[in-house]
Amino acid sequence: MKTKIIFPIIFLLVTSLSFSQGFKEKREKVKALKVAYITEQLELTTDEAQKFWPIYNAFDENQAELRHEKMRSILDRFKPGNVEKLSEKDASNSLAQMEKIEEDLFNLKKKFIKDLQGVISAKKIIKLKKAEEDFNRELLKQMREKRRG
Repeated sequence: MKTKIIFPIIFLLVTSLSFSQGFKEKREKVKALKVAYITEQLELTTDEAQKFWPIYNAFDENQAELRHEKMRSILDRFKPGNVEKLSEKDASNSLAQMEKIEEDLFNLKKKFIKDLQGVISAKKIIKLKKAEEDFNRELLKQMREKRRG
């Protein structure tokens, strides 16, 4: 199928998610749509898909953990009024923690690309980055439209 057809179908499904569903259920549906979209955009063969998705899923989980759990512990210190209460030493430690997380994310991405190079072509790795950005952009657009309407 062509992208012009798939995009509207995927995002119609995303926007039709019911408010009564829990966050986890919505997240799983979005994840399934993302998997379908990426698979189509990369034109993965069955063999490629079998090797690609375990690598991608492990990367995605590790990235989410780094971004959410570790950053959350740091950002909790920055609630209104908390920044003013930080000593210079604590602020410096927080900056060092943030830098470490950014470095960990960078290293995770480098490892991910290296792992993928044995599974899919360099061209498909670049297409993956574009597909992820396109999917996320369209998802955000649909969410904004849903809030307005």
